[in-house]
Formats: sequence, structure tokens, C-alpha cells
Amino acid sequence: MRIQRYLSGLSIIALVAAGAVSAQAQSPQKDATEATKAANAELLKQLPFNDTSDFEDAKRGLIAPLPAEIVKTEGGDPVWNPQQYGFIKEGAPAPDTVNPSLWRQSQLINISGLFEVTDGIYQLRNLDLSNMTIIEGKEGITVVDPLVSAETAKVGLELYRKHRGDKPVKAVIYTHSHVDHYGGVRGVVDEADVASGKVKIYAPEGFLEAAVAENVMAGTAMSRRASYMYGNLLPPDPKGQVGAGLGTTTSAGTVTLIPPTDIITKTGEKKTIDGLTYEFLMAPGSEAPSEMLWYIEEKKAIAAAEDATHTLHNTYSLRGAKIREPLPWSKYLNQALVMWGDKAEVIFAQHHWPNWGNDKVVALLSKQRDLYRYINDETLRMANQGMTMREIAEAFKLPDSLSTFWANRGYYGSVYHDVAATYVLYLGWFDGNPSTLHELPPVDASKQYVEFMGGADAVLEKAKKSYEKGDYRWVAEVVNHVVFADPSNQAAKDLVADALEQMGYQAESGPWRNFYLSGAQELRNGLVKAGTPSTASPDTVRAMSLDLFFDYLGVRLNREKAGDSRITLNFDFGEKDGKYLVQLENGVLNNTPDLQAEKADATVTLERASLDSIVLGETTLDKAMSDGKIKVDGDSAKLVQVMSMMDNFEFWFNIVTP
Repeated sequence: MRIQRYLSGLSIIALVAAGAVSAQAQSPQKDATEATKAANAELLKQLPFNDTSDFEDAKRGLIAPLPAEIVKTEGGDPVWNPQQYGFIKEGAPAPDTVNPSLWRQSQLINISGLFEVTDGIYQLRNLDLSNMTIIEGKEGITVVDPLVSAETAKVGLELYRKHRGDKPVKAVIYTHSHVDHYGGVRGVVDEADVASGKVKIYAPEGFLEAAVAENVMAGTAMSRRASYMYGNLLPPDPKGQVGAGLGTTTSAGTVTLIPPTDIITKTGEKKTIDGLTYEFLMAPGSEAPSEMLWYIEEKKAIAAAEDATHTLHNTYSLRGAKIREPLPWSKYLNQALVMWGDKAEVIFAQHHWPNWGNDKVVALLSKQRDLYRYINDETLRMANQGMTMREIAEAFKLPDSLSTFWANRGYYGSVYHDVAATYVLYLGWFDGNPSTLHELPPVDASKQYVEFMGGADAVLEKAKKSYEKGDYRWVAEVVNHVVFADPSNQAAKDLVADALEQMGYQAESGPWRNFYLSGAQELRNGLVKAGTPSTASPDTVRAMSLDLFFDYLGVRLNREKAGDSRITLNFDFGEKDGKYLVQLENGVLNNTPDLQAEKADATVTLERASLDSIVLGETTLDKAMSDGKIKVDGDSAKLVQVMSMMDNFEFWFNIVTP
């Protein structure tokens, strides 16, 4: 019996990080309507497009362009194509089908290559979703955030060494626990050098647990939704994917992980790393559950991790994730100003481009600080006036001093969904109106809506008139009821697709655009089941705690199959990994570390390596038992029975249809 599929969806970047899905051949067919052209043209009047200083900063310090060749795996599969966004030309006006502000951001993030940040600090940009930073020290180099994939990280290090010499890697720093900031580590260091102490790996407290755990419990749902968020099935072109706002896209290579050797635990902690003095600022629960910023005294440089970039970030990710708190985020940036604001001369992050000069450093930190604080405080002010989540998000307006600052624009997060998330953070999903407390589920409600509105034909006839007026939000909302009442109604699906497409063309946020266009494509062409991601890499599986493993088995338990079964199992992983008591009763699977039952149905003895082999598909439970890798004292059928109750989640579930 195979149980390795239990880890479907570990990666925070989901599909592309696994390299499992390629762009679908079909692309959106419609041109921008006059209403969309007018909406995009209006934005050109509202924002300071004549300010080109970001372009100057993004090109500053260029040492060498990226290699033109496609980065591939050892097996020849494509990992990264540095030419795929070549249609986005600097200086070219935005196509009618792209929001001009998002187009500007896409032009900026397509400025690629090896750059000097300041003396001894270098960055590889647009070789993945994130940047890889290389800091020259006394004896070698420190690599910061080695991208998503080992293949892209390796190419980046080779490009650096070609121009700066073959300096040895002395240290690696993970700024935080998202995969685009650690996944390529084996492309820059050998684990043997880490084990011997030759290379140290620094990370913030809680890094390893957060890196592995964040996407496990709801991993399949998150990964499926991430296929929309990053536009993985959209072609890169003016009517498709033009970037993700945070970067262009993610690489599709080998995701790796080497556990850190040195953990940073407190703000103000100082470390000498390869002859340079680092002062750290802990920022847990900001952009990631485990995150840190730091200041290099000798360089007068702030490393902002992902807490101060050139976009409003997500306080809620559209792929699905726990809500991030904007108030602590704001306070961390304020603390950075207090600690280093009077002396820093450059600030760089692990996305986008740096800012130089103390005035610009302070401006970025203070504007972003106030952005997150404003979202927190104004949302609560409006909520305390009795407004609901949707009302607040719709009416919310940043002051011009914040909204016209380019780095505060919503290219990745958006004001609307960050504000809505802040409401839910404090008050939950219920808006207080009892009419919304127990609403009908979508299909049942949709059938009655359509009946009340006179039937599907009547709804479509009225909605087409709304579409002609450019009222795309209403068209998508009302005709979605027709789709959910009758998913075979292709005319309804096409009309929703047309509306979503125009909303995508108008969206300033890369993820919003990708969601809209992905939904439109799926409504028109149907659900295309490409290869599913395989993000449960050996490194990730080995780093997963046994607590998390057993908790996730509990998520996968099929309650109907479990019924009223009562099964007690002892697990013994040896002296190193300990013992667990696993109990099935009342339709739940509880686990307790460091405990064994005297009257268990069976005691299962195995090494952690044997469990990892089963999870990775290198063997099966049955084979491991027959080979003696797993020993069962008692009723082995009870172990098999429990495992037979586990669901395997179907990755390609419907999103835009029931």
C-alpha cells in the first residue's frame, strides 16, 4: 500500500516550483474593450509615470546580463527561460490588454543580470522569482537566499564567479521560510561542507518548522489555487501572464533544503560572518512566519528580506494562507528605522532593486511602515463604525502620499484583499448580519437565484447589456450563478470568461490578473489536467517533524471509512526520533509523543529513514514490512486498516465551476 502521496503540495510556490506544469496552448482570445481601454488610460493620469528614477535604480551597477540559454535539469527539462518575457520592452507603452502600472512594474522586474549593490555586495536578479544576494567577506562569500531551484542558483553563482573570481562559499543566510529563499541551496553548497562546519547556514528562529509546515495541512488546496495566482497555465504574452508583481515567475527545477546550523533568536543579536558585522532584527509573522532583517555595519547596508520591497505585499495570499498581521509588520519597519535609519546608505531586499542614499532608505522604510499601519488602523476604524468587510474594502482609500509612492502600489498584494484580510483577522468571516450567518451553499443558492431572476436565458440577456456597459464585476457575479446552477451552459461560462478577462486586463496586481485570466481560460477550454506537482523532495521530507506527519495523517483520515473503529498503535522510531502513541477513535486520529499504550493493537518499530522511503515512493508499506524494515508486534492488520482509511486528494479540483 502506497502512502507517499500524503505530501501533495508542500511548496509555497506550488506548481512551478515543482516543474510539473507547462503553459497551456490556448490563450485568451478577446481584445481589450473600450471600457477597459478607458479604465487603463485613466490610471495614466493618476500616477507619476514621468518619474523614471526606479528604472535608473534597477539598472544601476549592472556587471553582466544573464546567460541567454535556457536553464535545464540534468535530464534536460527546462527550468528557466530568461527570454520568455522578451515581449516586455523597456520604454514601450502598455498594450491595451495590460494595466499600465503593472506593465511598468513588469518592465522593471525584467531588468536582469548580475548587479553590484555596493562595494562587496552583489545581486542576481530575474533568474527566478526572488533575488540571490552574494556578500564578499574576509575569506569568501556569503550567499543570501539561493532562489527556488538548485539549477538557477548554480547558474547565478557561476555568473558571479565568472566576473568576481572563484571565491569559496563560507556561509548561507535564509532570510525567511518561503521556498523561493532556500530551495536552490544545493546549487551553491555541498551538504558535506555544512556537516563538517566548513559552511555555516544562518536562519531565523522557527525557520525549519515554518518552511516545511506552512503548506502541508491544506497543501493540495493551496497548490491548486497557486496555479491561478502565478498564472502557471497562461502563456507569457500581452493577453496572458506578464509577471507576478513580485518577480516574473518561478523556476521549475529541483527544490532542495539543508537545515540551518546557526539560529538567530533575538533582535539586536550580532554575528561576525566572514569578517563582517551583522546586526539582526527579528520579524516573525510579518511576510513569513519566520523572518529576519539585518544591518551590515561595514557596508552601511540594510537587508530588508521581504518586508520592504517595491510593492504592497500580501497580508493575505490569494492561494490561501494564514493571514499576516499588518500592525507588527509596520512596527518591525519602524524598529528598523530606529535601529539603522540614521546611518544606512543602501537598502536591498530579496525581490526587486535597491535604494541608495539615506534619504531614499528612510523614505522606503517609512512609506512602507505607514502603508501597513494605515491598512491596519483604518480598517479597524471603519469596522468600529459598523461597516462590513466588503463595504470597508470597497470604500477604503489610501492617502495620496502613500498611494502615489510607486513602491506602495498593489502589484502583488492589493489594498482590497489586504483590507478584507485585516477585517477577518480581527473579526472573522461573519459580518454580524444574521441573514448572512447561514447562507445557502453556492450551487443551491445559484439555482434559486436563476429561478428568481426568470431563468438562465433572461439572466444572460440582461448580463450581456451590462457587459456592453463595461460593468464586468456585476456580469461575473450574476452570471456565475447561471454557471453554478448549470455548469453545462457554455454560453454562461463564455460570458463570465469575457468579463473576467477584461477585469484581468485592468488589474494592477499580478496575482489578480493571473486569477482572472486563468479562470477565463478554464471556463472557455475546460479543466486541463496537467502533471501534478511533486514538491515532497527528499530534503523536505527529511526535515518534516513526526508531529506534523501524524497531524497530516489525521487530516487525510476518511471519516466514513473510519466509522466507529477504535485502533491503538505504538510507534517506535528508536532513541533518536522517539516514540509516538497513535489512537483512532471518534473519527479522529490523535497522536501523542513520548507515550506508549500498554494494550496497543500493535507496536510498529522502524527507523525514520524507512518512513521517509515510503513517503518518497522508494518503497511501499507492504514491501517495507516484508523486507523487515518495519517490524510489527501484534496485529499488523490494524496498521494496514488505518492506512486504508487515508484519502488521496485530487489536485485538479474545480474552481470556476461546481
